[in-house]
Amino acid sequence: MKILIGDDHLLFREGLRRLLEQLHGDAIFIEAGTFDEVLQQCRVGGGFDVVLMDLHMPNWPGFDGLREVQSLQPGVPVVVISASEALSDIRGALDHGATGYIPKSSSVKVMMGALNLVFSGGIYVPPGALTAATAASDAAPRRGRLDGADRSAYGLTQRQREVLDCLRAGKSNKQIAYELGLSEGTVKIHVTAIFKSLGVKNRTQAVIAAAAMAS
Repeated sequence: MKILIGDDHLLFREGLRRLLEQLHGDAIFIEAGTFDEVLQQCRVGGGFDVVLMDLHMPNWPGFDGLREVQSLQPGVPVVVISASEALSDIRGALDHGATGYIPKSSSVKVMMGALNLVFSGGIYVPPGALTAATAASDAAPRRGRLDGADRSAYGLTQRQREVLDCLRAGKSNKQIAYELGLSEGTVKIHVTAIFKSLGVKNRTQAVIAAAAMAS
């Protein structure tokens, strides 16, 4: 496994590398201290298996920078590891294609669990963001309701039921965002919360669980 770590703090890069070595002892690590260095490594460093990067590092151009990284490393998971726990930053990162957002304040256990989830193809979103996004979107005006209950089976909120219904229809996150009047980042947060509530790992399993709920 080849991993690119982008962060302007050398001590954090070293700590993250040692943590990752516990998960993948044979991994190859490439480090970058600025966003320009991240781009350069993406151009000349060959293909990576995952890119881990901070926000607001030197030369950071804003969230569009995530798109730049993805264009240079197509299909490679880009995970943000940041000191910011602001919902706006989490949404911004997910809206621009990040496949995970891990706060630097996370414990070693949480960090390792989050990285394991990402390496296995999942999306990690901080639990606090799931709660905040659910509260915000459930308080927003809805275009329609599926039933009269505020919360439904499996602990899903009404908004999550609406997202789940869209998943059953085979709609993409972008389509769901448009239909429900949400950002794509918020949709991703809801999808992650749905997976957690249903005890599933992907959309197919979620649809099967949803069918069982409807029967």
